[in-house]
Amino acid sequence: MKLTHKQWLSERRKSIGGSDAAAIVGLNHYVTPYMLWADKTGKLPDKPDNEAMRQGRDLEQYVASRFMGETGKRVRRRTDFFRGKSFPFAHANIDRAVVGERAGLECKTTNVMNLKKFKNGEFPENYYVQCVHYLAVTGWDRWYLACVILGQGFKWFTIERDQAEIDALMKAESNFWNTYVVPNIPPPVDGLPPTSETLETIFQNSDPAKGPADLQTCNNLIQQYCSTKDLIKSYQQELNQYKQALQSELGERESGICRNYTVSWKPQTRSSFNLKQFASDHPEIDLHSYLKESTFRKFDIKENSK
Repeated sequence: MKLTHKQWLSERRKSIGGSDAAAIVGLNHYVTPYMLWADKTGKLPDKPDNEAMRQGRDLEQYVASRFMGETGKRVRRRTDFFRGKSFPFAHANIDRAVVGERAGLECKTTNVMNLKKFKNGEFPENYYVQCVHYLAVTGWDRWYLACVILGQGFKWFTIERDQAEIDALMKAESNFWNTYVVPNIPPPVDGLPPTSETLETIFQNSDPAKGPADLQTCNNLIQQYCSTKDLIKSYQQELNQYKQALQSELGERESGICRNYTVSWKPQTRSSFNLKQFASDHPEIDLHSYLKESTFRKFDIKENSK
């Protein structure tokens, strides 16, 4: 049965999918374990469609066709969800199945910025983790990875079944699912931007009526935060001192060379719109419709007077 996009989004929250696996083992720069936990427990809204996602879907058939042309193999589309009995916490929503083989095909589209990840016959680690996940859920023998690097070329790879790799990944996924998702307990925070984004989304609203929280058990954490903040400030001053010393050495010269380093200090021009001045010069124009207002919660720590 073919699922609607809304049904697919609902179904994928019930278990771990191939695109989730890399986040669990720390190989996804855009999704952290904390963000994945929030998504699986329904605390985050559905991801809005973006251009990269649309291009990936629209070009999927093209990637599959290129793979068939390069290899002589035939593939067919699979829209159903695979769920393995051995791993009830996992599912596989694959791109293509290879005809005549116990194998699947993952179709990828990426840009030239990722070209260096394909040098010397290599490919991104998160792609590999996704394919290992599919091998675990389907029980198949191998997975093919085909990737179009927009404007640069086409590459394809074969990933053979490796039971040790599968066991390690499934153990990590099982631990994540049963430790955090099932009991609805958040995993540890990690200081990465996606986790900050998730916290700001989940707790975007505050309730003044609840009064202050009791943070007596967080005294050590608060002291660490303050000392780290002071340390950053100290290092920033030290960094500026080194910068000033080098600027003094350059003087009127735009660049300097020292062994393997090139130091530059070149003039640049930046233009910005002076809204305050414009409003003063044109008081007859109502600018409110052009102003974008955003609401956020400002985090700060200050020491209370004794």
